[in-house]
Amino acid sequence: MTQVRKFWPLLTGLHSYEKAVSIRNRGHGEMIEAPILAYLIETANGRILYDVGCDYRKLEDPALRQRFYEGFELAPPIMREEDRLPSRLERLGLTPKDVDVVFLGHLHFDHAGGLHEFCHAELHVHEKELQAAREPADSAYFADDLAPVKSWRCTCCEYDLTPGVRAIETPGHTAGHMSMLIELPKGAPILLCGDAADLTENLEDEIAPGLCYRDDEADALASIRRLKQLAKETGAELWPNHDLSFFRAWDSFPLWRE
Repeated sequence: MTQVRKFWPLLTGLHSYEKAVSIRNRGHGEMIEAPILAYLIETANGRILYDVGCDYRKLEDPALRQRFYEGFELAPPIMREEDRLPSRLERLGLTPKDVDVVFLGHLHFDHAGGLHEFCHAELHVHEKELQAAREPADSAYFADDLAPVKSWRCTCCEYDLTPGVRAIETPGHTAGHMSMLIELPKGAPILLCGDAADLTENLEDEIAPGLCYRDDEADALASIRRLKQLAKETGAELWPNHDLSFFRAWDSFPLWRE
């Protein structure tokens, strides 16, 4: 029986970029607005946070902003003060210390930048992802984001974090990308795609993300098909990770799903 009690999608910022970043070889010259999301899962055994968004300090401080974003291929994201995870948690009567487990779908800057707020928590990441970030395998890994972390719980396979919350291997966008299947106490399960599928279009048309590990789309396409098959088997709703229209349809913060 699932131990999940409540589920919140959390908007942590907005990014504007060319659609080809999300859809491989499609959408050049077309700008889209994409949400930067984290997801909070409250269970009978504690609170789990999937992803932690950007580091707001690198956006707010002029020197840091210049250091990390000047010359970077993407414009800096927009993060309002209310979008910072401590602010989102405060609206729920919580602080970062109330998060027990942080699960990183992958370690790009818009997913792992907020780690400095959560170093007290048990931090989960695929071992191949941590290795890729340390290389770094591409420019979207910011070594500074990982520097505060003293200890990781590294995994190499699929597993249950707690009954009703399962880590799903979906490599391709990055070396050790992980998605998450969440069984709610009521209604259909939710299958968080992470960046295995930025947009609904990735899923419907089976198109890889624009950025693939070592520029090889084979694993990314296999992961999209795996997600679709798993959704069919479990009755889960597929949640693309950077689809603003999809997010707005479900955004009812601070209310939750159960």
